[in-house]
Amino acid sequence: MQNTDEIWRLVDAKRADFENLADRVWGMPELLYTEFKSSAEHVAMLEQQGFRISRDLAGIPTAIMGEAGEGGPVIAILGEYDALPGLSQEAGVAEHRPVEAGGNGHACGHNLLGSASLLAATAVKDYLAAHGLKGRVRYYGCPAEEGGAAKAFMVREGCFSDVDIAISWHPNAFPGVTEADSLANTRIDFTFFGRASHAAAAPHLGRSALDAVELMNVGVNYLREHMPHDARVHYAMIETGGSAPNVVQARARVRYSVRAGTGPEMVKLVERVKKVAEGAALMTETRVEATILSAVSDLLGNAPLEAAMQDQLLRLGPPEFDEADRAFARQIQATLSEEDIAAAYARAGITDPSDSPLADLIVPMGRGKSNQKGSTDVGDVSWAVPTVQAHGATYAIGTPGHSWQLTAQGKSPAAHKGMVHVAKVMAGTALEAIQNQALIAAAKADLAKRTAKTPYVCPIPEGIQPPLQMSVGL
Repeated sequence: MQNTDEIWRLVDAKRADFENLADRVWGMPELLYTEFKSSAEHVAMLEQQGFRISRDLAGIPTAIMGEAGEGGPVIAILGEYDALPGLSQEAGVAEHRPVEAGGNGHACGHNLLGSASLLAATAVKDYLAAHGLKGRVRYYGCPAEEGGAAKAFMVREGCFSDVDIAISWHPNAFPGVTEADSLANTRIDFTFFGRASHAAAAPHLGRSALDAVELMNVGVNYLREHMPHDARVHYAMIETGGSAPNVVQARARVRYSVRAGTGPEMVKLVERVKKVAEGAALMTETRVEATILSAVSDLLGNAPLEAAMQDQLLRLGPPEFDEADRAFARQIQATLSEEDIAAAYARAGITDPSDSPLADLIVPMGRGKSNQKGSTDVGDVSWAVPTVQAHGATYAIGTPGHSWQLTAQGKSPAAHKGMVHVAKVMAGTALEAIQNQALIAAAKADLAKRTAKTPYVCPIPEGIQPPLQMSVGL
């Protein structure tokens, strides 16, 4: 108990510097694989705090690692700092008001995610130094979580090969241990090649790539009836073949995200989607090329680490929000629907909603699986290293992920409090592992048991390199 209190004080001692880091990164929202300014901010903080720094992990210019300590177990704390397109928003206002029309925004809270993880790693570093303890703590600055699968490439290249346990977190409405409940996911481009012609004078000579894309989308819509119930398939048009309707489109491209409950299920579903694309090409007498950009695995749980993290949460209690925090959260909730708020409680497994617009409890463990889930490249780390994640309460209950409302709350005092709160949880969990070798042994045994029948297979095909130009459409 005394050790836990001390490391929490170490977090508080440097919170202001890391709140400022989070705010600076919020103000420079950069998309996947282009986080040059954001990663530089994290490198500067690592240097300031005395970490040994490695750059260009897995050949990714914006992937970094800072290490401190000597000998003993290796504890990785994972951070992120990529933003999302089209979700620019002024901070601290409860109305849609973009800073830049069509600009980027931190609508998933990754400005907070990286800062809290680095704050936790710094507190562990300071504790090890103060007590002369053996052990190494590493902060991994991981880019491109939003569809780029950087951690999957990093796992494939051995960046975590000597790590004993990995710890991470994600912004949420409620504090708690993250349930291992995510979808494996592949992002794949389908490029169709046809033949241009005059759409009026010689339409019979043209072969429309855009027609092929549209037919593929129709075919996939019919496929939805025959997929596993938790599978998800969605798409975005990347190239439409030009803006002239009187020219038969000779080239068009659509990007698909194919998700399923497990890696093997995802691989099978990807092959079915490919067949639909081939059928569309056959119908239109075009040619199709499929290019996998990225892929991530489903998240694997770890019972011993989850119990240790839950113990930290229960000792700490929920974040201490004040009335000013709640007043702004109520303004945000006024922009949401009742369904948004109900869905947030359902995801957390809470059947007795509170009147408070901000979390005032720690979510119990063992709430069961949710049908409201996404994907994360932390999944690949969890198959290679015993991994545990927290949710940190940083925004109003009901705020949708990937929304302007979430961007608006990214610099709020409540977000800062939630960020510092979860940094304490991660730092305490890391310290428990360093001081309790039995916990690390139990975590490794749990991982070995879970992967005994289904060993890890990287979902990214051999030869595929990190799609460093993905944010600009390749």
